[in-house]
Amino acid sequence: MRISLNWLRELVEIKLSHTELAETLTMAGFEVEDIEDRSTWADGVVVGRVLERQPHPNADKLSVCTVDIGAAETLNIVCGAANVRADIYVPIATTGTYLPNIDLKIKPAKLRGVPSQGMICSLKELGLPTDVDGIHIFPEENMTLGSDVRPLLGLDDVILDVTATANRADALSMVGIAREVAALTTAKLSIPAPGEISISQNPGALSLKIADTQACPAYIGTVIDNVKIAPSPEWLQQRLRAAGVRPINNVVDITNYVLLEWGQPLHAFDKDRLKSVGASENFSIGVRFANSGETLKTLDGQTRNLTTQNLLITANNKPVALAGVMGGEETEVHDGTQSLVLEAALFDSVAIRRSSRNVGLRSEASGRYERGVNRAELEVACRRALSLIIELTDGVIIHQEIADTRPDPSTWSRSISLRLDRVNELLGPVISGDTGELAAQDVERILTALGCQLTTTGEKVWNVTVPPYRYRDLEREIDLIEEIARLYGYDNFCDTLPDKAEAGYLPVEQELTRKLRATLRAEGLTELIQYSLVKPGDSRQIVLSNPLFTEYSALRTDLISGLIDAFQYNLEQGNGSLNGFEIGRIFWQEEEGLLEKDAIAGIMGGDRTLGKWSKGSKEQPMTWFEAKGILENVFQQLGIQVEYQPDCRDARLHPGRTASLWIRGNSLGIFGQLHPQIRRDKGLPESVYLFQLDLNVLLDAVDQDEILVPAFKAYSTYPASDRDIAFFAPVKVSVAELEKAINKAGKGLLESVELFDEYRGENVPQGQRSLAFRLVYRASDRTLTDTEVEPVHNKVREALVEKFGVNLRS
Repeated sequence: MRISLNWLRELVEIKLSHTELAETLTMAGFEVEDIEDRSTWADGVVVGRVLERQPHPNADKLSVCTVDIGAAETLNIVCGAANVRADIYVPIATTGTYLPNIDLKIKPAKLRGVPSQGMICSLKELGLPTDVDGIHIFPEENMTLGSDVRPLLGLDDVILDVTATANRADALSMVGIAREVAALTTAKLSIPAPGEISISQNPGALSLKIADTQACPAYIGTVIDNVKIAPSPEWLQQRLRAAGVRPINNVVDITNYVLLEWGQPLHAFDKDRLKSVGASENFSIGVRFANSGETLKTLDGQTRNLTTQNLLITANNKPVALAGVMGGEETEVHDGTQSLVLEAALFDSVAIRRSSRNVGLRSEASGRYERGVNRAELEVACRRALSLIIELTDGVIIHQEIADTRPDPSTWSRSISLRLDRVNELLGPVISGDTGELAAQDVERILTALGCQLTTTGEKVWNVTVPPYRYRDLEREIDLIEEIARLYGYDNFCDTLPDKAEAGYLPVEQELTRKLRATLRAEGLTELIQYSLVKPGDSRQIVLSNPLFTEYSALRTDLISGLIDAFQYNLEQGNGSLNGFEIGRIFWQEEEGLLEKDAIAGIMGGDRTLGKWSKGSKEQPMTWFEAKGILENVFQQLGIQVEYQPDCRDARLHPGRTASLWIRGNSLGIFGQLHPQIRRDKGLPESVYLFQLDLNVLLDAVDQDEILVPAFKAYSTYPASDRDIAFFAPVKVSVAELEKAINKAGKGLLESVELFDEYRGENVPQGQRSLAFRLVYRASDRTLTDTEVEPVHNKVREALVEKFGVNLRS
């Protein structure tokens, strides 16, 4: 929020410079993002009077003006504005003046042969917004020539751009900031209290119909006649411009002014237009939720399609405004408006947040309602607006209707017990002071400055009554302690470290996850991070009840779908095949409830080689065994053995080239080639491979003492003896099963077993394949002889025949 110091000084005594005040607010939790010192924008610009205007002898669009700035001699100034004329008061940038907003220093010059000794300025050149195309003309008469223009244009001001935290809705107003400054600097507050306004009741002029009192607990509608629409006075326009708000007319400007001053959104309707929309002389202002299919054209000219989440203001049940968000174009105040209906209301923060998000529209009003408007000062803000309307528009209040379902005012505050011992226990010692602790008088001084009332209930114990405007954020004892620390100053507390500090370390789970990431990256895979929210469509998905977007309204049940989309997107962007992995959480629902777990998945495909010149620029798609080799290398680095079993349950994967992964009897995950139909539909390369593993199962398998701290195993210095074995085996028997049987039969002397040949085709029985393994035998204490190796080798042969019915070829 943009804070004008000139305006703020009318509400609170300011003892600090603008830089000191910005530092104080920032240290108290209100970050000042920018300081806009407007006094530098027009330093050297004075009031002048155009005595004479003559056309330029050498240019049709230029004028030669004689200007009096109260000096001994008049100035000759060449001006290009179309609205310059004699006998007007204007801002004059004298020679030597620097205008930072247009980065121009005024120097004596000749324009088309005519000397010019200054510049007549427009508001844009002085950094102020304006709709006038030309120089600025002061409306006042008999102005003091040569006087500084900055006080006249509101440029003798400093603007602080202050950011309030989400819990401090009260700070989104000038009054709220003034209260904060008073508490921080022990300054005197002078907040104007609007006087009572006499309202003559006129039954039948207006009625209210609140359909949902929870969404709208209070509504004040005031009918005002004989209104004269005109531009606002200069002081009001200057304050709005300083706050970044464009002046429109006196009525709209008053509602914006009260919004900035008190933080209470207001809205003014054209009464005659309300009657026209309601199609009746007697109309009722209503508050209800929209029906599906209704539309409303808002003040920004956009037609909004409404849903049941949108809260509406209606005239005889016809929509005229989005409650708490924006008014409707059909009933807006215009130059011909003569009668008003002024709305001052409280709306539920959740209802406004949903309505605003539903139509994709945020406004100054909705931002305040979403955080929570002070319900205790609704009438104060309404009276303030009405008094200004009477003063500036000559309006007459003829009726006011109130619908109020707020709880009793005695409940608008709360009492909290506060213990001094607890305060010092949490905040620790202070730098100054005799005792090194916060004293009772410090606590009482700080909380009293915040508007709290303290009653002593015991030794060093108070009962603290919170002011209504801090009702939403001061709820517990810890909130009061935070306020004490904030106003006492965080830098006034000791910042000593604990006496003993131990070196930090990563938990085993995080350390293993980091190792897993590093291993996958070493295999050439890039880590990906994707949204957990996806499109709905799977019965096992958990669907959000209040999503931001329909496209992201369900939680993902796996990582594979996202990886396929990422692969396709990278190809479409010309980035080539994506080889990547992702570690993330997946979610699903079953009969027992909602479940979640961590998973790791990857995708591989395309030609992984960097240079293709040696292959004639031909792509060599990755094979199933190359992709499996990447996984095998990862498992080898982690020190675990994984079994592969045929699997065809996932419809996205090739039914004949998919395997489930198992480790020590536990299901680890799945690995396989992308289904050809999906590959063709998405335009992917010929061979794309995917895997998804249960991260918890994988980490549990690695989290073993013998893996984390491997013991040294002596290696044999004696030569090995190798044997080859070839046979016909049924196709349904996997190599993993065969290797497991070979290792079991050759246990003791068998060092390794490796498949080196597979053949299917001519001379191979139907339903079988030819396999050849190389078996390496070795002893650690001697050189093996044939008489020692042959019995073990024959045992392996017999085990294969007995268990799988293989037909030995060697």
